[in-house]
Amino acid sequence: MRIDIPAGSDFTFANLPFGIFSTPGTSSPRAGMAVGDRILDLAALATTGCFDFDVSVFSQPTLNAFISLGKSVTVRARSQVQGWLQDSTNSPLTPEHLVDRHTATLHLPVQVGDYTDFYSSREHATNVGRMFRDPDNALLPNWCHLPVGYHGRASSIVVSGTPVRRPYGQILPTGSDTPVYQPTNRLDFELEMAFVIGKDSPKGVPIPITEAEGYIFGLLLFNDWSARDIQRWEYVPLGPFLGKSFASSVSPWIVPLEALEPFRVMGPEQDPPPLDYLRTRGPAHFDVGLSVELNSETIARSNTKYLYWSMAQQLAHHTSNGCNVRVGDLMASGTISGPDADSYGSLLELTQNGTTGDFLQDGDTVTLRAYTGGGDQRVGFGEVTGCIQSAINPDTL
Repeated sequence: MRIDIPAGSDFTFANLPFGIFSTPGTSSPRAGMAVGDRILDLAALATTGCFDFDVSVFSQPTLNAFISLGKSVTVRARSQVQGWLQDSTNSPLTPEHLVDRHTATLHLPVQVGDYTDFYSSREHATNVGRMFRDPDNALLPNWCHLPVGYHGRASSIVVSGTPVRRPYGQILPTGSDTPVYQPTNRLDFELEMAFVIGKDSPKGVPIPITEAEGYIFGLLLFNDWSARDIQRWEYVPLGPFLGKSFASSVSPWIVPLEALEPFRVMGPEQDPPPLDYLRTRGPAHFDVGLSVELNSETIARSNTKYLYWSMAQQLAHHTSNGCNVRVGDLMASGTISGPDADSYGSLLELTQNGTTGDFLQDGDTVTLRAYTGGGDQRVGFGEVTGCIQSAINPDTL
């Protein structure tokens, strides 16, 4: 069976990301792979007996059970499908196994147990430090020694397309000593990439840097919505809280780490050199182009290669104290900003904290995109979108 991939599609045979979808005729969420404009229904394909593992995992409403089978199974399953798509000889694929992607409903691909957000872009951390602390000493002393992060709220992670409600919170007006409780006036997006944990680690046992990528199933786009005025009032002394926890949006497709292998690059030079437990050898970053659209207009372009701390370093540090991780946990990069003004990953930076432009207004739609490669080797993430809805006054409930 021949499947034509439209020019410029994110979902070539070189990609084959995993997700969860449902259809009007069969409403139960199930596992699928994005292939061009279609979704390969893995639950339906599995009924042919073409896989040699417990295929009930494809009928689950999340990918957690499938991911838990381990990379020896998940990588082999993807390779099998890749082979069948490229060579129809002895292929079990039929047209009945394919669904029009545009008629399907896409769901949150994993059940997220825990979520951690890092602060791994030097350009972003420097820009924020210059605005809010000391222009001459933008980075705090620890920043170049360890991947800074905080534990976020897993319950408010939503799939692309879910509306985002403007949050209420405590805000300290300019020139006042007393906070007020009102909707945020400084609602922002953050352009991020997140990785999905692919296997459990034991409590009390750090994950060595050399083994970290073996714990990463794949990557997805991540928008960490932020209320900057709420965040600024609350973040001292313990860091982000309600200014971040109201919503985070993810793309519905998880790109397997294996699909990104051809696009490895060296990261920025790290000075001072990290401690041994964070020291990587060889290319541990990926050259993935990123873009942000506000109401269909592109306002920024960046790249994951700008991250100072790699995913492997983030995970090694996260577990260095013995903290265990579990299948489905998400770890996001933090805002990915580049060296130029048009490569900043937040309105906080793009507008210089609101001095040259506005923060998000009700009705605005933000869309993040990412891809690498080209032609039949293009590997893309689709998009993650969210439209801002007006705040709900708690006094009216």
